[in-house]
Amino acid sequence: MPPESIGILGGTFDPVHNGHMRFALEIRDKLSLSNIRLIPLGRPPHRTPPQTTDRIRLRMLEAATRNEPGLVVDDQELRRDGLSYTVDTLDALRQRFSHCALCLILGADAFCQLNTWNQWHRILALAHIIVAQRPGILLPKAGEIAHLLSNRQIHDPIYLHEEPAGRILVHPVPLLDISATRIRALAARGASIRYLVPDAVLEIITHERLYK
Repeated sequence: MPPESIGILGGTFDPVHNGHMRFALEIRDKLSLSNIRLIPLGRPPHRTPPQTTDRIRLRMLEAATRNEPGLVVDDQELRRDGLSYTVDTLDALRQRFSHCALCLILGADAFCQLNTWNQWHRILALAHIIVAQRPGILLPKAGEIAHLLSNRQIHDPIYLHEEPAGRILVHPVPLLDISATRIRALAARGASIRYLVPDAVLEIITHERLYK
């Protein structure tokens, strides 16, 4: 059995909010992961650039996780030049944690687009995939992703801990109606975002006058 099972959760985190935190803690606890590495995206090829700087996003994430030892901030994509590809991030983590189970956490919508990612065929050689399936999001019944599921899906999370990579677990998660887009819109018009973001993050947003 691998010595650790590490969750990997990437995101823009612009800003990190209570939905991110609740989601990460629930995945960690329900699937018995040793910790979850929160990775702020550097220059993702599939997303528009964040509104705030890398430094500010990292600072907010560090503030949010300061009292959560099971959540670890990993800034490797912010330090890397060029576009940020998940396969490169997993390569770096696999070199560092050679014997650990690595579990890449993806929303079902992102997982359905996996076959458009750079070197996507290598991802399951480097990590497991945990597909966080929210209500109303359906997985494909045909095509490359459906074929991948039929060959690699497991239904018992214990198998995530027995091998370092190669399996797919579909894990239902509740819908939390919190989004960074909504938070930025509220902040832009001067409305309160208290209880949507951790207090330490609210303090940074207020002090730096972010999203105005």
